[in-house]
Order: sequence, then structure tokens, then C-alpha cells
Amino acid sequence: MDADREGGRRRTPGRAAYVVCGAVLLAGCASMPDSGDLRGVDSTPRQDTQVRVFAMPPQDDAEPTDIVQGFLEALTSDDPNYETARKYLTGSAAKKWQPGLSTTVLDDGPGADVLRPADRAQSEDTSFTLFGTKVAVVDGQQSYAPASGAYRETVHLVQDKKTKQWRIDSLPQGVVMGKSDFQRNYMAVNKYYFASNTKAVTAPETVAVADPVYVRERVDPMTQLVRSLLKGPTSWLDPVVRTSFPTGTALRSGVSSLAPDDRNTLTVPLNAKAKHVGTDQCKAMAAQLLFTLQNLTPAVDDVELQSAGRQLCSATESDADGEATRGSVKNPEFLYFVDGEHRLVRVPAEAVAGGPKAQPVPVPGALGEGDKDLRSVAVSRDEHMAAGVSLDGTSLYVGSLVSGGSLGDPVLVSSGKTAGDRLTTPSWDTEGDLWVADRNPVDPRLLLFKEGAGKPLVVQTPGLDGRIKDLRVAADGVRIALVVEKGGKQSLFVGRIEREGRAGDPQSVSVRELRATTPDLEEVTTMSWAGDSRLVVVGREQGGVQQTRYVQVDGSTPEGPPPAALTGVKEIAASEDDEMPLVAYSEDGIVRLPSGAQWQKVDADGTAPVYPG
Repeated sequence: MDADREGGRRRTPGRAAYVVCGAVLLAGCASMPDSGDLRGVDSTPRQDTQVRVFAMPPQDDAEPTDIVQGFLEALTSDDPNYETARKYLTGSAAKKWQPGLSTTVLDDGPGADVLRPADRAQSEDTSFTLFGTKVAVVDGQQSYAPASGAYRETVHLVQDKKTKQWRIDSLPQGVVMGKSDFQRNYMAVNKYYFASNTKAVTAPETVAVADPVYVRERVDPMTQLVRSLLKGPTSWLDPVVRTSFPTGTALRSGVSSLAPDDRNTLTVPLNAKAKHVGTDQCKAMAAQLLFTLQNLTPAVDDVELQSAGRQLCSATESDADGEATRGSVKNPEFLYFVDGEHRLVRVPAEAVAGGPKAQPVPVPGALGEGDKDLRSVAVSRDEHMAAGVSLDGTSLYVGSLVSGGSLGDPVLVSSGKTAGDRLTTPSWDTEGDLWVADRNPVDPRLLLFKEGAGKPLVVQTPGLDGRIKDLRVAADGVRIALVVEKGGKQSLFVGRIEREGRAGDPQSVSVRELRATTPDLEEVTTMSWAGDSRLVVVGREQGGVQQTRYVQVDGSTPEGPPPAALTGVKEIAASEDDEMPLVAYSEDGIVRLPSGAQWQKVDADGTAPVYPG
């Protein structure tokens, strides 16, 4: 399950099949020889994500190889607290081991070599080296990050002098498993917090920001997720968001599991840290919970918060939507693109989504009715303003979408010598500010225009290694996706937008802690936000062909099929509202991808499609 909803519906993971893995039943699970070097400790073959896996405790008189094998199998089981895995450890090791510190994901299941074989007649200890190729690491905050390089860790076993049973007495912290086992065991979900220094120009509410994490899918994910929400945002997102829960808020002592009642109401008993919150704050807390739980099943339609034995407040989904705005529920009115005459035109969103067909018409104002030839455009999120880059890439124009409006002089002119060294496609954020990058090699800059006008603010980009080729600001206004080019290779990064100064009037803006989201691609042709924490990317691996895929902002791959194949894609547009279809500019002009269908032509002569943003 990926962290963004599809088609506006909650997904319902079922419970249909069960598999038992352990020391007794090994078919289809990790395999390991009875003696000698332990090689090919394979990851469990990819199964339906509904499969349950149960661990088996160690058998009497099990050899060291069996102990290591059984322990590795137990790490991939659905045992909530890894109690069975601890049975393979000595008492002291079981107390010291902290499986929740991290989950290391390998390309395949961990292999193992005997570091020092045990001669049962002469030795009471032995060691094994676990090895593999790292794919990702999920940290103690449940945050996913791509990883690479070799994994090598040592486990040491001893034989108890009295019982003669072998047990592991030294091992790495956290857990390790293959990629397919990780996909079967874990699910991606969004926690939600509020942007700390951003407000939407289209509504008085604050902006909700998705914070993707991974939880164990069959180990009470609802309770895991609530606990994670209460602990606060992940460290990467923390500088730009806030939580409505008072510091130290947690579930009331003794509460081990949460579940909605038969009316789909979830009661959440909190500790005394929350007992003094007012109604407004409590409603905001409830909104965070409802946004966070929307992907889980059974459905949660409303929540009731309690503390110190009394009800604090209750809230429904409509109450939550009144507390904050989210990109994934903001419906665009139009799809926009540049027509064959290089003017800005639009088509009603309902027509793009499969409603009655409509012909594209020029937008009101100078960008649609004037004489400026455009190559790329962006429309503000309230659809009142638009920005366009001239056909040669040198000039950026901004105008209102009002009939008869004048355009005036460009707000920015690039002096790059070639079209590829000039201005990128612009992008509007939720505050109504306009972002664009000047690719001039002599003076490459990322720029921000307050409300699309005035003198541009130079955005600081510490850690940026390369030149910005393309950019898109997320609907939440606190994250930005950048395609960065260096040495002929393009990479997709997501950075955190930090604003110094008052909301709406920052004194400085910076993009920090860029995170790679597609480390396996050497070419990124185009990209767009496609959900609260998801992007759609068109690119190519080394030696491969062009492909279109979804990626999460943390670099993980969401579950589900990629978009239908389309050749010759030059630009792609998606809406954070996942009920809107993908739109692309390809060899066939402007095309759209309705749900469950193939690509369909919208306009043969059009280019540069965009949704608002």
C-alpha cells in the first residue's frame, strides 16, 4: 500500500492466505545448508501482501546453522514484539537487542558465511558473517531512505554449558531482510502535520503536510500509526511543520490497541498531557488523526479524543477538512497547455476526467489573447494568475486570467546563450508565490517572486551539486522537487523549503537537505507531483529505455502498477487530486490516461500541459 489514496477510495487489505515459515517448514522460505558456509539465505519469494508468516522457535539440539537460519526467518514474521526471534538469543542478548532501531533492506535475503566453524567436540562458540547489498534503511522514526553498498555484520553464537543449546549472544541492532520480505511485511502510510510558516491564499485554513512512514502491515498498523503521529514528525520534516498535540502527549498508560467501533468511530484515550487543551486545539488534533488514518481499514469516519477520563472533543471527516487544506482533495477547474499557436489554452477538468468533451479555448488575459509566443506555462493554485516563458526561453511573463488584462514587461530575463541555458518551467506555491530557475551556467539561480511580482528573491540551495533543469513546488508549500543535472546525468531530488520571517513575508528562503528519490535513473526527462507524498517521473536507467513510474518522496516505490507505457514523453502533468488523470506531451501531442484505460488524445498540436501549481 502506498501512502497516497488512489481514486479517492480507501484501500482494504484483506486477510486471505497464510504461510508458516520456520525451522520445520522451509519450502518457499529462506534456505540454508545444514553445515559449512551459509550461502543463499534467500528472501522469501514475492507473495501476495495478504500472506501471513509465523515464526517457529528453535528446536532442541539445533546446530548453529539452524539457529542463524531460524532467527533470520523470525525477523520476517508477523510476531508483534519479535518474541520468537528472541528465543534464538541468549538472555543477555535478548535484553540488549532493539529491533525497532532500524530495518535494513537488502536486494535479496541476507547471505551468511561461517566466520569460524564450531567443532562441537572442542569449541563452545562460533561466528557467522551476514552479507548482502543494501537497498534501503528504515530508521527508528520509521522513515525510509534509499541506501547502497555492501552490508556486512557479524553474529556470534555460544553453546550453553548446562543445556548444550546454541544461542546467539552478539548481533547487530535492528532487523535485516530482503526486499520482497520488506514489501510483504511493511506498508507506506502518511502521517499529517501542519505547515508551520505557510498558509494557503485560497483559504484561511492552515496547510496539512504528509510525512510518509513505514509500519508493519499485520501488526496492528492503526495503533502503530497513532503512536508514530503522537511522537511527532520525522527529523527531515520537523523544521517546517508543527503538531497540535501538546509536548509529551501519548496514548494513556495501559492502552495497547486501538480499533473503531461498529459506527466507524475511533476513541483515542490520551495521557494527562492533553487534558487541558481547548476545543479549537482538540479539533486540530482530531484533524491530524483523521487525515492520518484515512488509508487504513476498517474505515474511520470520526474520532473521539479523551484525557483524564473525560471526552475532549469529537470530529468527523468534514470537520477535519475544515481545519486544513490538502493538495490531494483540492480539485482543479481546468487543465492548461500551450496550443499550436503558442498561446495558453485550457480545457475543463471534468472533460479531462472523462466528462463531456470540450474543445480547448484561450485563457482570458494577455497570455491567451495576446501576441507572446510561449514554450512553457504555470497557473497559480487559485487559477487567478498565470506565468509563461517565452518560446526562446529568455523571458518570464506574469499576467492575470482576466479578459482584457495587459501583460507588460517580463519580470525576468535570462542571458543564457542557448535555450537549454535559460529559464525552466515556472511553478506556483500555495502562498501564491512564483518559483523559477535560471539555468545560465554563468549565474545559475533558483528564484522566488512574491505573488508573482517585484524583485525576485534568490533562494539559497546549500548542498545542491549541479544545475537545476526542472522544478515543481508541492501543494503543501514546504517541499520542492528538483531535477538536477550534472555531467550529463539528471537526478530527481526533494528538498525542504525553509522561510525566515513572518508567514507571507519571508526575509529569506532556502531549500535544504535534498534527498534523492530516483537514484537508479541516469536521465530524468520530466516529473510532476501526483499526490500528497508521491511524484510521477519519466526517465531512463543506464542502458535502459524510457519509462514512467510513481515514486514516493522518500525514494521508495509505491505498491501497484506503473502508468501505462507511452513512447516519446517530453512532459508530464499530474494533479495532487488523484481522481484527475495523468496528462502528457508526447509524439502524439497532448494525451491523457483515464483510470483503467489506455492513453487518449486530447490535442494533436498542444505542448507543455499543466494542472494548477
